[in-house]
Amino acid sequence: MMDWADANEFIELMDRAGLGIAETADLLGVHDRTVRRYRNGEHSRIDRLKIEKLREIANERCRDRQDGGFRFIDLFAGIGGLRRPFGEIGGRCVFTSEWDRFCKETYTANFPEPVDSEHEFVGDIRPYAENPGRVPTHDVLLAGFPCQPFSIAGVSKKNALGRPHGFLCNTQGTLFYDLAKILHHHRPPAFLLENVKNLERHDGGRTFATIMHVLQNELGYSVSTRVINSSSWVPQKRERIFIVGFRQETDFDFGKLAIPTGPGPTLGSILEPKVDPKYTLTAHLWNYLKEYKKKHSRVGNGFGYSLFGLDDVTRTLSARYYKDGSEILIRQRGRRPRRLTPRECACLMGFEKPGEEKFRIPVSDTQAYRQFGNAVVVPVVRAVAQLMKPHIVEILAREGGIPPASRESGILMPELAIAD
Repeated sequence: MMDWADANEFIELMDRAGLGIAETADLLGVHDRTVRRYRNGEHSRIDRLKIEKLREIANERCRDRQDGGFRFIDLFAGIGGLRRPFGEIGGRCVFTSEWDRFCKETYTANFPEPVDSEHEFVGDIRPYAENPGRVPTHDVLLAGFPCQPFSIAGVSKKNALGRPHGFLCNTQGTLFYDLAKILHHHRPPAFLLENVKNLERHDGGRTFATIMHVLQNELGYSVSTRVINSSSWVPQKRERIFIVGFRQETDFDFGKLAIPTGPGPTLGSILEPKVDPKYTLTAHLWNYLKEYKKKHSRVGNGFGYSLFGLDDVTRTLSARYYKDGSEILIRQRGRRPRRLTPRECACLMGFEKPGEEKFRIPVSDTQAYRQFGNAVVVPVVRAVAQLMKPHIVEILAREGGIPPASRESGILMPELAIAD
C-alpha cells in the first residue's frame, strides 16, 4: 500500500532546498507539469518516497549552507564589484558569468579559485538561461545586468544610429529576460540587481515598470529599490539604482541603509603623490579639448572637459574615459592637466584604499579604464549587502530549520509570462 504525504510538505521542502520546478522534476524523475500541479495544490497527496528524497536533498543543501555560508551567483560580473561585499558577509560564489575576456582576466586575478573548486566561470549567459538547470543552486543572485540599452548615453547612441533600445533591442535588451528565467527556475531566497539611474525613466518609465512587473507579479518577489549616490563613500558623484528582492516577505527597509555622515571624501584623498608623465595630456589633445569646449559654449551648451582639484568631488567615471579623459581631468600647477591613473580609478570606485594596491590590474590602461567605468562602487554595495545580510540569514534559518508552525495557504508558484 502506497504511503502518501501532504502537498504543503512538498512545497516546504522545495523552498528549503531552493529548488525550482524543472530541477525538482529532474531530481525526482517526474514531468515538470507534475511538480507544478503539486505546487498549485491540484494534487493533495504525494508519494511519500518522493517526499523523503526531497527531504534528503533539502537537508544536504542546508548542511552546505551551514558549512560554507550562503551560496550566490555573480551574473554580468564585470570585475567583481558585487562579489566582494557578499563574500565579506559570509557568501560563497558558486557561479560567475562575464563575456568580456579582459574583464574575466581581471576578475580571475582578484578572485582565484582552487583547482578543486565547484565554482564555474562562463561567458555568455544565454545558453544557461535556456537551460537554467545548468546554473548551480544558489541562495542569492547578483547581477549588474547590462545598462547600455537603458542609459542616457546608450539610448542617445542607439537613437543616432537608428537602432532599437531597451526591451526592443534584440541583444543586450533581452538579457534581463535571461536573468528572469534563472530566477524563475531556481527561486533563490534573495537577489540584488544594479543598473544606471536612468533605468527608471527610460521610455517614459515603461521599461522600469516592465522590470518591476516581472519581478513582483510574475516571479512573486517582494522588491525594494533605491537610487544611491556614491559621494558619501568616494569622491565621485555616481548615482545607480539598486533593486533588492526577497522570496518571502521581510521588513527590509532601504531607508535604514548605513550612509556615512558628515563631509564626504574629496579627490585629494585618492590621488597618487607621484604620477607618470604619460598621464599628462599632450599639447595637441589639450588644445583640441579647449577648442571643442569653446565651440559648444558659443551655442549655449555645456559639452566639454571638466577640471577638478584636490578639494573637489568628480563627475561619474564612464567606460569612455580611455579616449581622452575629458570628463575628469586633474589640475596640475604650471602644467597641462592629466588623466586619473588606473590605480586612482580603483580607489575612486572603492576597490581599494589609497596606497594599498591590493586590487590586481593585469590589463592595459585602456581596458582598465573601461572596466572601472563600467563597475559598481564597492563601498556602496558593501552597505547594501550588510543591510540585506540579516534578512538572508533569517530566511535561510527559517527554511533550513524547523518548518513554520503554519504556512500561508494559497502561495503558488507563479507562472512566468515571458517566453521559455
